[in-house]
Amino acid sequence: MGVSEAGVAATLDAIAWNGDGLVPAIAQQHDSGEVLMMAWMNRESVAETLTTGRVCYFSRSRNALWRKGESSGQVQELVELRVDCDGDTLLLAVEQTGVACHTGRRSCFFRAARGDGLATVAEVEIDPAELYDR
Repeated sequence: MGVSEAGVAATLDAIAWNGDGLVPAIAQQHDSGEVLMMAWMNRESVAETLTTGRVCYFSRSRNALWRKGESSGQVQELVELRVDCDGDTLLLAVEQTGVACHTGRRSCFFRAARGDGLATVAEVEIDPAELYDR
């Protein structure tokens, strides 16, 4: 990615972290604009992402860093990190390898409000058992 130490520090200082020290991050496929997922990041995961170019989130359920693709192989490489006008949300333009969702779909946003409820608008591309049976 090539962000300098000073650039990482300036970016971290520009982020309005919530009370838990986290910020929501939306991952978007850089060339198509497809919204892939939303996850949380902390200071350490943002710094690692900017330094390595491989997207790293913070897992609230595991209370640990979560390097996207570490168990599934479905990696996200950072193309650009943007901070919104209020500093309280990140947009990650990424190159997604494979699917982004743990359900085996390309995007986590695969359900749409229709008629009397939610309709599935994107089918499973990879059986989740294949993703995590490594």
